[in-house]
Amino acid sequence: MRHLLLALPFALLPLAVAQAHDEHEHGSLGKHEHGVATLNVALEGSTLEIELESPAMNIVGFEHAATSDADKKTVAAARAVLKKPQTLFSLPAAAGCSLSENEVRSPLFGNAEADHDHDEPADGDDHHHEHSDIDADYSFTCKQPGELKTLDLSAFYKQFPATQKINVQLIGPSGQQGVESTPANPRLSF
Repeated sequence: MRHLLLALPFALLPLAVAQAHDEHEHGSLGKHEHGVATLNVALEGSTLEIELESPAMNIVGFEHAATSDADKKTVAAARAVLKKPQTLFSLPAAAGCSLSENEVRSPLFGNAEADHDHDEPADGDDHHHEHSDIDADYSFTCKQPGELKTLDLSAFYKQFPATQKINVQLIGPSGQQGVESTPANPRLSF
């Protein structure tokens, strides 16, 4: 599943360099920015791979370990939704795409191999805040990949309204592109 997405960083290196330059010029917060998620999408042959990276704040509304019953229910509900990407990412029915693999990871879910970032405390600063991310990888097999012309993220924004923007890196039949999706502009074209 990950062979296409492993090539994505190299294929999109010029876009990453440009974005890093932009972040340096404009003082962006970097990788972990509340309200902003990253989506990598690659279509090769009949295989569509989607990789989502998001701060947990965008998905569940907090980043701390779920200790209360309400927080545990919120985390469980979010994980259940993320395990059903067909309800989040609208693909054209004519493409005949079916989910073949999925993996959802986060320290909040208790995954042993979960990825997470930590802010190191500054000198003299006793406060330590953990930033939790939620990552998901999906692989679809499409019977008619030529019909896969769009990817609509409207349902994702409705399900997770704290997500204000998704930075998308897309590789498809017409080449590679980097686009910014928002709730007002949720539709991507391959």
